[in-house]
Amino acid sequence: MDGKSKKSSLIFILIMFMCLQWYAVRLFHVETGLLLGTLLPGICIFSSAFVLSWAAELAQFYIPQSMAMAFLALVAVLPEYAVDMYFTWTAGKVPEYISYASANMTGGNRLLVGFGWAFIVFFYWLKTRKKEIILDQSHKIEISVLSVATVYSFLLPLKGNLTLLDTFVLLGIFAYYITKISKLGIKEPELENSTVEFISKLKSLPRGIITFALFIFAGFSIFISAKPFAEGLLSIGSATGIDKYILVQWIAPLASESPELITALIFILKGQATSSFRIVISSKINQWTLLVGMLPLVYSISSGKIVPMLLDARQVEELLLTSAQSLFALLIISDMKFSLKEGVILFFLFITQVFFTSTEARLLYACFYLVLSGIMFFKMRKKHG
Repeated sequence: MDGKSKKSSLIFILIMFMCLQWYAVRLFHVETGLLLGTLLPGICIFSSAFVLSWAAELAQFYIPQSMAMAFLALVAVLPEYAVDMYFTWTAGKVPEYISYASANMTGGNRLLVGFGWAFIVFFYWLKTRKKEIILDQSHKIEISVLSVATVYSFLLPLKGNLTLLDTFVLLGIFAYYITKISKLGIKEPELENSTVEFISKLKSLPRGIITFALFIFAGFSIFISAKPFAEGLLSIGSATGIDKYILVQWIAPLASESPELITALIFILKGQATSSFRIVISSKINQWTLLVGMLPLVYSISSGKIVPMLLDARQVEELLLTSAQSLFALLIISDMKFSLKEGVILFFLFITQVFFTSTEARLLYACFYLVLSGIMFFKMRKKHG
């Protein structure tokens, strides 16, 4: 085994160990205390992101790259699903938990776009000194699907509830997305200098088994780590007297969104900007269709009857703001480019709204996003005649 192979093997073993430490803590019921009990599952989530990136690389031998990235994005947002489904299931029995379910969903969506997309273009600039990511033509599928989902999302705050009709529509949009990207061609990946290069050289069957096992292992590791990590952060935050709604909306998603952001960063560092951006835009589609669509379904099952999830005034405002941000971000990338300047604008509008939680501030930001979207839309129409 040469030096490069030894280094790759050591990295592989180290990352797997960083995941397995949390399995050991859970298996042997080790008393960790609040701080360590938050840090250790956080390390497991962080390490699982590396495992996911390896599995996605290997999966490209068998399925289209876009499909591999979409599946990676889906597995990476499992923590977000786990936390939100917990709140939604509980809301079926304790109605006040509905606000926590919507808080986590809207916070996760806005964090992914306002911070995640900006995060990707910023690190792309740091690595290449290029101020613009040129999207692949295959990204038009994601953009068109996200367009439909975003337009539909504006109906939710207007209705003031989430119903099984929304489940049917949003899950249908997600199914269409998966069907479209599954039809793209398969291109054998180049895994030279990759940590999993030694796995890529195996025969098809054992390589396929290992690829599947890595996906399952990483997904399960994230799943068992997400809740204790999020709850640990909430417990730490609660000791400071911070409002629980704010903690659920921002701190929990910050933990649960980390896998796809870390994985996207790994692809940026490998010089695969389009794959990196596909991960975050696929995550947005997952959250805006599958996640939102599952909420009324899980709520009805938990309630034991078909009932709508009624949204209060704050939840309506949060949904409107999230839809407006989604529309603005969508128009930004509609020209198949995403620049550092656009990333800075998205980040600035996101980070400033975190500190203003009044009704007036939410409505003002929503209106500002919509005005900017209107300006961009008319400029685009004028440009294209």
